[in-house]
Amino acid sequence: MNFEALRQRVQRAELVVAVRVEKTRTSWSTLSTVWRTGWTPLRIITVGLAGGFLAGKLEPTGLGAKVQGARWLQMIGSVSNLVASTQAAFASMQASEAADTAEQAADKVDEATDEAPRQAAPAPRPAAPATPRLNPERRAEPASPHQPQPAEAATDLSER
Repeated sequence: MNFEALRQRVQRAELVVAVRVEKTRTSWSTLSTVWRTGWTPLRIITVGLAGGFLAGKLEPTGLGAKVQGARWLQMIGSVSNLVASTQAAFASMQASEAADTAEQAADKVDEATDEAPRQAAPAPRPAAPATPRLNPERRAEPASPHQPQPAEAATDLSER
């Protein structure tokens, strides 16, 4: 294979990955919305009561029960921390996407205002479908100032 054919294959593969990433984000957003609306107060109370009943029935009585109860509480705390950090990471990812979109829109506005004095009003063109662009220069880094740390995102999310 020549170099040009390999380059085209890589570009096609990158485009496929970008489209699938966008589909995954859309599916995750839908799942997140459905998950949050599904947890009504009655369901939360029912699951808590059922979980407490099962924990009480499965634990043996005596001194070992107190130790295992502490383990249950520790496990519940760990799981809730895991869920909170996952939500914070997702919120951080959404915030960075929104910042990128706003930055691109600002760049387009700047370009349009720079070109406006040079040209008369151009004829309107039909809008092309948006294709995801890959920007290898700008990758999300954990210490990047463009996206908040998970703890900051969790705090921001809980304050809303």
